[in-house]
Amino acid sequence: MLRPKEVVEKWVDAFNRADVDALVGLYHDTAVNHQVANEPVVGIAAIRDMFSAEFSAAEMVCIVENLFEDGQWAILEWRDPLGLRGCGFFQVTDGKILFQRGYWDKLSFLKQHGLPLE
Repeated sequence: MLRPKEVVEKWVDAFNRADVDALVGLYHDTAVNHQVANEPVVGIAAIRDMFSAEFSAAEMVCIVENLFEDGQWAILEWRDPLGLRGCGFFQVTDGKILFQRGYWDKLSFLKQHGLPLE
């Protein structure tokens, strides 16, 4: 069974390939993905829809700066090629992501990718 840090390494790899199927395969069926700039996304079907929409809207790249593990949790500090920075907290049980919370600047992201400001 994969440790939390190993699950997040696989997550980063799938994210950087924009591989929605591989990403969704890393989550429990009832997982919650809460990017604090947005409402929580609950359940694997909704997580699939979220990633599909995001990858169709913008090219996203996650460059790992730090990756830590503590018990059930992996903590990822990242940046992207455009200078956006953030961090993510992943609770991993039975080798899959049960809960994820991410912190990043949504306004900067929208501006960098020329997306409409909300």
